[in-house]
Amino acid sequence: MFYVVQKAIEVFLNVLSLQAMAKYSHDHIVPYENSTLGKKQQVSDMFDGIAYRYDFLNRFLSGGTDIYWRKKAIAELQQSNPQIILDAATGTADMAIMMTKYLNPARIIGIDISDGMLEIGRKKIEKLHLNDRISLQLADSESIPFPNDHFDAITIAFGVRNFENLEKGIGEMLRVLKPSGKLVVLEFSKPKQPVFKKLYQAYMRFIAPGLVQFFSRKQAYQYLNKSVMAFPEGDDFLRILNNAGFSASTKRPLSYCIATIYTATK
Repeated sequence: MFYVVQKAIEVFLNVLSLQAMAKYSHDHIVPYENSTLGKKQQVSDMFDGIAYRYDFLNRFLSGGTDIYWRKKAIAELQQSNPQIILDAATGTADMAIMMTKYLNPARIIGIDISDGMLEIGRKKIEKLHLNDRISLQLADSESIPFPNDHFDAITIAFGVRNFENLEKGIGEMLRVLKPSGKLVVLEFSKPKQPVFKKLYQAYMRFIAPGLVQFFSRKQAYQYLNKSVMAFPEGDDFLRILNNAGFSASTKRPLSYCIATIYTATK
């Protein structure tokens, strides 16, 4: 009897927690603070504007480390051998293209709210003759245009920070994932080691935006820093996944916790 009461209290507290955290601080971080547009439209416009430089800037600012991070995230799916994969917030399709090499699935569908990013991705896919393996479409990861229990696995790399409503996006990915299907999230996080943390903050706040202004829009990487600082990372993000209905949630910090891989199962 005591166990039943204890579980009921835990469920009640989880509900209260979800209600209290219906909106997270990063949900309100936008690229252009003076704009009257909502976050979703601002993010779409921002990525449209930097799409032609996006891949170059990723490689340049991370020293190529982002490729290593993506490989590690993809490796989380190798044992489950998924055949139909959704790459949410696919951007220029880096993850989708890499998954054809390391996972060899039958089909990958990438969705994104930025048509400019998708256009770059389509050109890359066509150049690599992967049109029969990967398809890209303009769609919102918070309102995924696919039926329930559709995908064997879902990946999202550096995209959950850009959700206007984090819980809604997580819930949508849970909905379209098949039972026992796996979600893999790769996202920036904040280093914990004091000296490295200070160096990282200085780089993200001052150096990266300064370098970027020679190639692209400075606001985009100021937004990157602000959204990373506000994102509910680590155990907080695991709780969000669990409260949404996922199970077996895990986290794996990478490169002194600059990025983290999160996995969860439906």
